Amino acid sequence: MKKLLGTFAAVALIALSGQAAADEKLEIGQKIYERAFGRGCGTCHDIASNPQLFELVKSGTLDRAKFEKVLKEGKGGMPKAVEKIMELKFVEKAGYGEDQAVDALYAYLGSK
Repeated sequence: MKKLLGTFAAVALIALSGQAAADEKLEIGQKIYERAFGRGCGTCHDIASNPQLFELVKSGTLDRAKFEKVLKEGKGGMPKAVEKIMELKFVEKAGYGEDQAVDALYAYLGSK
C-alpha cells in the first residue's frame, strides 16, 4: 500500500512539474511578445496591415521553422529579433537559450 501511494505521489509531482514548465514557457513567451524591442511585437503585429502572428501560428500558415528564420534573419520591414530577445533580462534569468526563447514565443502565439 505504501509503495502504491508513493507511486501515485511521484506521478502527481511529475504531472505538476510538467504543467509548471508549460506555464513558465507561455509566461516567458508572453513577456517576449509584450517587451521585445522595448515596445513589444504587437506594436507592429497588432496593426491590420502587418502579419497577424497569432492567426498565422494558430492556422499553421507560419510554421516554427519559418518563424525562427524570420526572427534570426529578418524579412522586409521586420528586423532581426533574436539578439534583442536574448538581451531581455527575464529570458536570461530563466536560463533560456535561443531555441527555448523562440519556442516560448511560438507557443504563446499559438495559445491565444
